[in-house]
Amino acid sequence: MAAPVVWFEVAGRDLDVLTSFYETLFGWKVDAANPMRYGMVDTGGGGIPGGIFAPGEAAGEYVTFYVSVVSLAKTIKQAERLGAKTLQPPTKLEAGPRIAMLNDPEGHHIGLIEEA
Repeated sequence: MAAPVVWFEVAGRDLDVLTSFYETLFGWKVDAANPMRYGMVDTGGGGIPGGIFAPGEAAGEYVTFYVSVVSLAKTIKQAERLGAKTLQPPTKLEAGPRIAMLNDPEGHHIGLIEEA
């Protein structure tokens, strides 16, 4: 089964600076008018959607992508056998899906999404 990239995420220290940068550079529309101040990105070009946020020190700074999988548990187990480390265990989002975050063997962030 294929596992498509379905989401991207940019995390950093200053949401306003990141929002301004990506809106100006690429013409994206970023809406962070929500309690979490998570900037929902509309690329306007038919690409995959994404988010921009400023989590602070705990999550650090990164750019990542999320892959749609059938089973978080099976994918995490296989990823760990291949040398990955789990950063965030499966977590249910209010919108319905469950997500998890891994570090690949070289430390890159990889997000996983299991649709509800």
